[in-house]
Amino acid sequence: MEHLWGWLCLLLLPGIWVLLVYNSLVNHRNQVRLAFATIDVQLKKRFDLVPNLVETVRGYAEHEREALENVTLARNHAAAPGADWQAQETLQHSLGILVARAEAYPDLKASAHFLMLQRQLSECEAQIAAARRTYNASVMDYNNTVEMFPSSLVAGIFRFARKPEFEIAIAEREAPDVRF
Repeated sequence: MEHLWGWLCLLLLPGIWVLLVYNSLVNHRNQVRLAFATIDVQLKKRFDLVPNLVETVRGYAEHEREALENVTLARNHAAAPGADWQAQETLQHSLGILVARAEAYPDLKASAHFLMLQRQLSECEAQIAAARRTYNASVMDYNNTVEMFPSSLVAGIFRFARKPEFEIAIAEREAPDVRF
């Protein structure tokens, strides 16, 4: 009878190990989903700020119509269902141009409402960057678990696939040309 319990335990140990690794994989996958959802929350916050910023700048600098239209167009593309990372980067770039042009207007720069919107937008961009770093860290942990031995055996059996990391557009990897 003692040998039976020993053999039974020996047979159960691999099953328990598979269960633990499977739960770890599910936990990592859910962390990636949470990190991605956090990026969406920050992007929504930025989408909500953009119309207020555009209207504020429009009141002071009506002849900057092209920059205002570019921001509005980029926001609509980025908010569309199925928008990719490139659409988000285009919106961020258009906002940067709008804010840079708005700084040429002393009355606008002195506006408390514009300064508040500019500060909120800057904070929002920092939070988006932090959320992207968190997402990439979660993806790295998940991918390590999926690809490293021996957990890769369980990942293969249950079809856990590698997740893509967030990468910026190639054009944004180059250092900006700043001249004074």
